[in-house]
Amino acid sequence: MARVFVYGTLKKGQPNYKYMINTAKGLAKFQGRGRTVEKYPLVIAGKYNIPYMLNIPGTGHHVAGEIYSVDDQMLQFLDEFEGCPDMYQRTLMRIEVVEWEGKGSAAEGVLECFVYSTATYPPEWVGLPYYDSYDSSGKHGLSYVLRESR
Repeated sequence: MARVFVYGTLKKGQPNYKYMINTAKGLAKFQGRGRTVEKYPLVIAGKYNIPYMLNIPGTGHHVAGEIYSVDDQMLQFLDEFEGCPDMYQRTLMRIEVVEWEGKGSAAEGVLECFVYSTATYPPEWVGLPYYDSYDSSGKHGLSYVLRESR
């Protein structure tokens, strides 16, 4: 099993969470909530209002999200879903545990998790507002456009 940190539309209550609980795609077990140890810019960009964590360590906020244990099938699905490696790149990042539900000794401390962030983006995205947490129906007014609605 691999650990994955999700910060956008795959979180509970968000538009693509349905994929995380679809066992036909593989297994994803919610472990807890966390946030990035380093600061990163989290922006909402493009005509479909997609959340992107720009891979610029030290800039932005400690980004909040959820930690999952996933099997190889789910990891492969997530790679395809996230357009890896073209749109997003899957990299290991240090995630501080905020709240832990999983079994094991990670109830507090820092974990290495795979995170889908991007180092390939238009330069103007650096000038967009930075968020510390993503919610598709947040105050920003930039609702995510589902793939089936594009």
